[in-house]
Amino acid sequence: MLDLSSPMARTVFLAVAGAIALYLFFPIYWLVISAFKANGELYRIVPTLFPHEPTLDHFRTALGQGRLPEQLRNSLTVSLSSASVNTALAIYAGYSFAKFQYAGRRLVMVMLLSAQVFPFGLLLISLYPIVTSLGLIDTRIALVFSYIVFALPVSTYMFYSYFTQVPSEMIEAARADGASELRIFHTIILPVSVPAVVTVFLYGFMWSWNDLLYAMTLIVSEDKRTIGPGMLLTYLNEVNADWGGAMAASIVASAPIVVAFAFLQRWFIQGVTAGSVK
Repeated sequence: MLDLSSPMARTVFLAVAGAIALYLFFPIYWLVISAFKANGELYRIVPTLFPHEPTLDHFRTALGQGRLPEQLRNSLTVSLSSASVNTALAIYAGYSFAKFQYAGRRLVMVMLLSAQVFPFGLLLISLYPIVTSLGLIDTRIALVFSYIVFALPVSTYMFYSYFTQVPSEMIEAARADGASELRIFHTIILPVSVPAVVTVFLYGFMWSWNDLLYAMTLIVSEDKRTIGPGMLLTYLNEVNADWGGAMAASIVASAPIVVAFAFLQRWFIQGVTAGSVK
């Protein structure tokens, strides 16, 4: 255990913690203050640490003249759909791996997790012809399908880790009372799995929300773009570099994630500390 009884130890600890905090949060700080700077101040050769004349012009431009609201709706639709389906599939798979004994169980689980070994870009090469042959290119369904493919292995393992800690005696007692397996799962297991469900749902939601590579490759139409490629192609393209608009749009795009954590943090922390994430 770390001994902080001496003044020197406390000073070193605080210095290291402060340096780590500065390293982690300074980009966020710079994002926020840049969004409130006027263009004349934003493009100074010597940057300023605080906006001298704060302005909301970049937010008005991002929300009023661009496609940001439409891209937010697209991202919400795709992320909520993929996170919901991924959570529903993973919870049954994780419960099956944790509480049932059958031939090939470990082999199937190892094969499922091995998909995470390959780089996402490499898997896109094999996934693209499948999506094309199904006629799903330039559809939101293609993105939902792709995000489920990549989030499902880790999500299944999260639920597997969680369900291994659920006492099997509780399940055996319900079986002895004549309850079916589905009734046991839906009336006994599911109510005590809320922290794991929240954790997996947030994981799938963030995976989908933050993706750039697949959203740029599988979506072509401008009206179907999600927030990641939408911001990049709107504010930072070959002929334009609107850093103020990009910063303001990034803050707006981060709002759903921040709000989700604010409302669900209690269950998320319980899910993580209960061992659903290892």
